[in-house]
Amino acid sequence: MSGFVCPVCGGRLTDAGSAVRCPAGHSFDRAKEGYVNLLLVSRMHSKIPGDSKEMVAARNRFLNGGGYAPFAAELARLCAELARKKGGVLHILDAGCGEGYYDGAICAELERQGLPFRLAGFDISKAAVRLAAKRKLPNAAFAVASSFAAPVESGWADVVLNIFSPFAGEEFRRCLAPGGRLIYAVPTAEHLMGLKDVLYDEPYENPCQQVDYPGFSPAGETRVEDRITVEGQAIGDLFAMTPYYWKTPAEGSARLARLERLETPIGFRFLLYDRQD
Repeated sequence: MSGFVCPVCGGRLTDAGSAVRCPAGHSFDRAKEGYVNLLLVSRMHSKIPGDSKEMVAARNRFLNGGGYAPFAAELARLCAELARKKGGVLHILDAGCGEGYYDGAICAELERQGLPFRLAGFDISKAAVRLAAKRKLPNAAFAVASSFAAPVESGWADVVLNIFSPFAGEEFRRCLAPGGRLIYAVPTAEHLMGLKDVLYDEPYENPCQQVDYPGFSPAGETRVEDRITVEGQAIGDLFAMTPYYWKTPAEGSARLARLERLETPIGFRFLLYDRQD
């Protein structure tokens, strides 16, 4: 199971039929979809950690509909660029992989260009990882795990992806090989402003700043901006996959529910960092 290690002792995991096992004998069953649950009970802060099944389903529908396709294309381009630069097998770690939508775009592009790779993705939401595993992506393995105790071999990753997920800088640096690249996606100032115009009486821009993180050196930034039109159920799906879903006043949610069509700018900033040694 490329990249992953035992969450109990840190030993390398190998396939053992319907399970994976470390040299010390710790064993973890493989679900029928192909993923492995490496989240220890002691690391669970709720009965069902991470995004709910309903939120995951909404996000999966929206993303599969192509609403964020420009972001997936840019992420795939960045990974292909790193693969060509390395010249060997690129090890990709997606920390907070969700349903594997962006991983699907990356795998497709690397395969199209004939670039060798291995991808390991994890998320704390079992519902999300189940959908990621169902994609049956080539050279990819998925697990349920936390970014703050990542069951990943130290120095395994050439690139760590963090797409709108909790930032665990120390763990990301540990997982990266010397000189490895962190790609951290954050929203642009105007991202989803059309949605916020409906939800709030005083809509606000997203803060935009370049943050320095210990153990990393900034290596640039790319950004992708577009406008999308969302209709019908996709409006509710988009709303459900945002943090605004949990903190919007009832009247704002009601206004959105009455809409049949929504237009909004979208934008991602891909902040690039290199591991400092």
